[in-house]
Amino acid sequence: MPQVAILTRPDGRNDTLATGLRSAGWQPLVLPALTLQPLPIAAADLPLPQDYDLVIFVSGNAIQLYLSQLRELAGQIDWPVAVPAATVGLASARVLREAPGFCANTTVLCPGPEAPTHDSEALWQVLSARGDLPQRVLLVRGTQGRDWLGDQLESAGVQVLRHAAYRRQPAVWPESSLRQLHDWAQRHQPVTWLLTSGEGLSAVRDRLHQADLDDWWWTSRFIVTHPTLARRLQQEAGGTGAAPMVKICLPADDAILSAFVAA
Repeated sequence: MPQVAILTRPDGRNDTLATGLRSAGWQPLVLPALTLQPLPIAAADLPLPQDYDLVIFVSGNAIQLYLSQLRELAGQIDWPVAVPAATVGLASARVLREAPGFCANTTVLCPGPEAPTHDSEALWQVLSARGDLPQRVLLVRGTQGRDWLGDQLESAGVQVLRHAAYRRQPAVWPESSLRQLHDWAQRHQPVTWLLTSGEGLSAVRDRLHQADLDDWWWTSRFIVTHPTLARRLQQEAGGTGAAPMVKICLPADDAILSAFVAA
């Protein structure tokens, strides 16, 4: 029987990885932990990139939804060339560079491939290494999530506007997927979960608890994209027995695929 990979990133983020896993002999199940809902905003309240010295995006979803707001509410298709942007990872930087209207000459700052993690701390190292920090920063994010980077910038004297472009909510899983999970649990089929955020981990745990699949969950293996998720899994395992098998990798499809293949 093929090894099972359960991919919990939001819709639209799993297709390439699922294809690679199938080619490697895995059976992927796309089961998003969260759904993303764009937040309504009046055109007059939409912050514009040209009014800031730097625009930071926390994810590829933040990029796509903010650029959509710019097009639909401000009629602005082209990104102002002189305004640099920043992302916490290479995958998001690629989304930005490939976006319609984004100029190839615009500076995009992000942690490099050699960085041990792609997160707020790694981006802070990139920004602080450049010397003078920007005076005004637009931070595009969801309604929830870590606020470490914004707080760090403000502590350094930077004016930060946090713009929530979307909210994340627990996804409703199809009954067919729940039946599949129960079938694997009854057959003691081990699976490997991909987890990429604390909020997503909470949503998955809550859904499995509702489905009475807690015991099976702790027989799973896990691939996570940040050390904090690994520590949380180890802590939550507590006295349930053997510590869960957890592998940490960068949040890029090629790194995730390599982690699965080597699992």
